[in-house]
Amino acid sequence: MARLEVVALEGRCGLKPFLELPRRIYRDDPNWVAPLQLERRLHLDPRRNPFWRGIEIRYFLAYRDGVPVGRISAQINRRHLEHHGDSTGHFGFLEAEDCPELFAALLGAAEGWLKERGMRRIAGPFNPSINDECGLLVAGFDRPPSVMMGHARPYYRLRLEELGYRKRKDLIAYDFDVAGDWPERARRLIERARRAHGVRVRPLDMRRYREELLLVCDIFNDAWRDNWGFVPFDEQEALYLGRTIRPFVDAGCFAIGEVEGEAAAMAVTLPNLNEALRDLDGRLLPFGWWKLLWRLKVRGVRSWRMPLMGVRKRYQGTPKGAALALGVIAAAKEYHRGRGVERAELSWVLEDNRPTRELIEAVGGIPYKTYRIYGKELG
Repeated sequence: MARLEVVALEGRCGLKPFLELPRRIYRDDPNWVAPLQLERRLHLDPRRNPFWRGIEIRYFLAYRDGVPVGRISAQINRRHLEHHGDSTGHFGFLEAEDCPELFAALLGAAEGWLKERGMRRIAGPFNPSINDECGLLVAGFDRPPSVMMGHARPYYRLRLEELGYRKRKDLIAYDFDVAGDWPERARRLIERARRAHGVRVRPLDMRRYREELLLVCDIFNDAWRDNWGFVPFDEQEALYLGRTIRPFVDAGCFAIGEVEGEAAAMAVTLPNLNEALRDLDGRLLPFGWWKLLWRLKVRGVRSWRMPLMGVRKRYQGTPKGAALALGVIAAAKEYHRGRGVERAELSWVLEDNRPTRELIEAVGGIPYKTYRIYGKELG
């Protein structure tokens, strides 16, 4: 019998095989995009990334006869606990070969670690939090993931459910035609929105990049504060994210909706870096740097993602709120269409956020991927 062993990694030791494992799992999957190894190492470094503040994490790597075959993390997010008080720990970074015993060993290790620290529930995947990559892909395996969205094997869902994990919430990703004309209904809605008194939409003021990023963050925190699983962005996180994306964005990648001069809505769009990374195998040397820069700066990518969109609470459910939401989406589409972009992903949206889902579908968005947050009671 092959010997299966799950090893807890101490600190950052062992992260190299942990990060390289997905290449083994997806070696024959044409839709998987290898992340840049350098970027992943920097992302997981709590000394550089403020998103790790308040997160206690343990990485586990599974070996069969000395060969890495699976991985998982277990983490306690103190900011989540402060906000929700639900005694829930999280798992993330789940990748494994198709073997029930292997999945049981990995999830068992994560569950045991969380129980030892007083958690009564487990939920995930969060890599490592809801403000980062999260959710397990359960529908839409036939197309590559967009930037900062995950991929998975179809059997992951089955293995989790065999172990008693049940759906907590689905997150929906929409495919959006940027190059095409607006549907007739959407065109009427947008024309009506543009006539709304006191409402206007503007791009980001890049001369005030820091202040504008904090404004976007403030709108997001206000708009999303009552949503399921919400954990607010703070100033350090907003500025870190802003520095990270700065080389890839310009003023038109942001749309800020105003009512009588007051910022009341926002949308943020990012180039789909996965389109440019697909054949680099996660490596920038020896020629990956040049390919990536040429594709981003010269040729340009043909797909983008809108990861953030929100309207301040006091306008939600009002005619001006609808005008603001339509306005920022329309501004983003028109800006990118003028630069040769063909498609975008609008993601993610909570399955039960009917107002936002109906708005996106009204302007032509088509749900094409579903990501699921699973949960389980820890006995």
